[in-house]
Amino acid sequence: MPRYFTPAAFQFLKELEENNDKMWWEANRDRYVETIREPALDFIVDFGERLTVISPHFRADTRPNGGSLMRPYRDVRFSGDKTPYKTNVGIQFRHERGKDAHAPGFYVHLQPGQNFAGVGLWSPETAVARQIRQAINDDPHGWRASAHSEDFTDTWALGADDGDRLKRIPRELDARHPFADDLRLKRFTAGTRLTQKTVTSTGFVDDLIALFATAKPYARFLCDAVGVPF
Repeated sequence: MPRYFTPAAFQFLKELEENNDKMWWEANRDRYVETIREPALDFIVDFGERLTVISPHFRADTRPNGGSLMRPYRDVRFSGDKTPYKTNVGIQFRHERGKDAHAPGFYVHLQPGQNFAGVGLWSPETAVARQIRQAINDDPHGWRASAHSEDFTDTWALGADDGDRLKRIPRELDARHPFADDLRLKRFTAGTRLTQKTVTSTGFVDDLIALFATAKPYARFLCDAVGVPF
């Protein structure tokens, strides 16, 4: 297997963080293409060939614009931070129903010292979040097996900071539920750290497939909860 990402990609991102302006970007755009965009697109092609091991319903989209590789440009319209470029690489593998419904996805985040993999739904709309909470409420055993099993928690951590939870359990749900805190979740994601050594290795695709395979029960529970196939 090839090595997709090299230390040069992380060096580019470090320098971009220190020189986040259009002049520097234009002078170094070819480096972005060479060290990040083209390797990422090759990675997406090869990862997509193995993605059916996880599920046939997720897509590796190889388009350079609008595909699995997320744009390097920041949306600064409503942000106090006006730096124009992202200092990370985001790669997403969306559900085939992702355009028509809120559905779980798989995600890879590359950033110096902050590499991670993720799975789930980030801040779904209110109605979808209610569906998931109701599913957790109604099937505590299924939720335990999906999100609280040793096989899962040995690798993954739920996105469960205070800002990721409602202040109180919704009235219609069981306050004595064995996972009552999870009934307050607003974001239904799980993440795990990746080392730069892993990301830059020749086995990265296979390692990532094996990693995401450990999250299959979690992704399946979320798919069932929102009514999309897994």
